[in-house]
Amino acid sequence: MKKKPYKVLVINQSATIRHAIITIFKSSDALEVIGEAENGYKALIKIPKLQPDVITLDITEPYEKSLTALKRIMIFHPTPVVIIDHCLKTSSAIFDALAYGAVDFLALSLPVVNTTLDEKALKKQQEQLIKKVFLAVMVNNSAFQYIPLKADKKSSPPQQKEGCKNLVILGVGEGGYGALLKIVPKLSAAYSTAYIIILYETSNYLKSFIQYLNHFSSVKVQTTSNNTLLETGGCYMSTGDEYVTIHGKKGDLLTYVSPAPFSSRRGSIDMLMFSVSEALENPLGVILSGEGNDGAEGLEEIVRAGGGAIIQSPSNCLYDSMALSALNLCEEKIVVADREIATEINNFLIYSVN
Repeated sequence: MKKKPYKVLVINQSATIRHAIITIFKSSDALEVIGEAENGYKALIKIPKLQPDVITLDITEPYEKSLTALKRIMIFHPTPVVIIDHCLKTSSAIFDALAYGAVDFLALSLPVVNTTLDEKALKKQQEQLIKKVFLAVMVNNSAFQYIPLKADKKSSPPQQKEGCKNLVILGVGEGGYGALLKIVPKLSAAYSTAYIIILYETSNYLKSFIQYLNHFSSVKVQTTSNNTLLETGGCYMSTGDEYVTIHGKKGDLLTYVSPAPFSSRRGSIDMLMFSVSEALENPLGVILSGEGNDGAEGLEEIVRAGGGAIIQSPSNCLYDSMALSALNLCEEKIVVADREIATEINNFLIYSVN
């Protein structure tokens, strides 16, 4: 018996973009467009009757209205939402939308409706959109819930830098922005610990994401740079295009950053975790949503060296292959939804940092 296609509701201010998106979805047997709307408020009227499995939402209209509509969708009609950004200038709005409950986003360049666009580039965008929408349908509903964020007033920095005595390494790929929004703002700046995040996403949004996280976090979020002292309460973020390793001793740990020679092979998380397991006695490794298997061997090595392991529950991941690979390889681990990971990290640090 043939499985029914998933029902999609398309919300976009531009009739031209709506038509382009609908045309793309028509090319997939797994998706069926059951309705369209030019804004979130009109969509809210249609949702109870149409009961879509997934929604795409444009946030390039006055985005405050889109966010308000998104919040109402999450409260009254909880449905996976994929954000479409075709202005490519609204990164803070995208992160707001993820905090409001959207599960993923796609930066859709305007040439998608232009027949002069390179055929290969057009096909790639079409495939990305279909994949993101399809995966959004499959994710557990715990992944699309409102994240309450409050601005954090960081205390005055100490006069003297305090080198960390332990490290928490977080490896994350596709679908990881939402997970990090639920984790980083809840991390403690105490426990003589620093955090390093390897994020497999394009660097276009990295700077904006760091600024966004900093507004809500007690830890100091920053890019990872070469030969930097890892400080207590610091959270250092890098893309998978770099290899980050550490050297030195507890309290005086320094970074070494170099371009990844084969970034497409995805080895940056393993590389960092191997390095950390050699330098410290009880570090903590965390694997979140993402594609591929990078981080599985590194996490196993951290456990073998006496550290801890936390893995995001695959059913809670938008992309579950990184989590599944780590689960299959690492015997001793804690497996929880992304909302619970910060608590588990803080609990581990309370009892492990000397």
